Amino acid sequence: MRSGNPVLSESTFLDLGSGTVVSRDAGAMTIAGTVNKTAFLLSLTVLTAAFAWSQAFSAPGELAPGFAAYVWGGAIGGFVIALVTVFKKEWSPVTAPLYALVEGFFLGAISALYSHLYDGIVIQAVMLTFGTLFALLFAYRSGWIKATENFKLGVVAATGGIFLVYLATIVLRMFGVDMPMIHDNGIIGIGFSLFVIVIAALNLVLDFDFIETGVERGAPRYMEWYGAFGLMVTLVWLYIEFLRLLAKLQSRD
Repeated sequence: MRSGNPVLSESTFLDLGSGTVVSRDAGAMTIAGTVNKTAFLLSLTVLTAAFAWSQAFSAPGELAPGFAAYVWGGAIGGFVIALVTVFKKEWSPVTAPLYALVEGFFLGAISALYSHLYDGIVIQAVMLTFGTLFALLFAYRSGWIKATENFKLGVVAATGGIFLVYLATIVLRMFGVDMPMIHDNGIIGIGFSLFVIVIAALNLVLDFDFIETGVERGAPRYMEWYGAFGLMVTLVWLYIEFLRLLAKLQSRD
């Protein structure tokens, strides 16, 4: 079956050396293995996030001057490792844990910043993120949401559009120009954040389908790490978007 996303194409589940599906006797991907690896990656992320959080404050309620290094170092490092993982899936047993560790520094520091600005926002974002994860997992397993080809193409297209908007925002800010309205706390800005959250959440359905398809086709066992990595990427994105939405809402008070 065709997919609009090259990362989720059928060839993903083929053995890179022979071009054939790996047999289960050779050590194939399982749902339990992917769940365990996802939990392990989350643990690594929490570990480094807690460290970055502890280093972000030089005094109670006062951000340390060097906390931005964790933000930019984690963001850039995580992006580079993610790209390597996408193009070298067989490296994911190593690169996925590295991504989790590096991304934890980013999440810890950015969470400290939002917590400094808006009290209680971090725990709300965490609860919303995992609440969304479990709600969509239940809906997917119950058959209420099906990852049809049209569904996949729609989510991938919307995700690509959001990426282009964020890329344009970064480029414009380099020249001192802000993208009007969508990043503000007005109705349009809040509506845009809600739209992005919906698309990020629907990417979780693509992740579930990706993992299930890999198991059904007997993908090699290292794809458990890749599946867990994919879930981590989506969860990080979803968490950041919840932080942005909650910050917009609280800044209106």
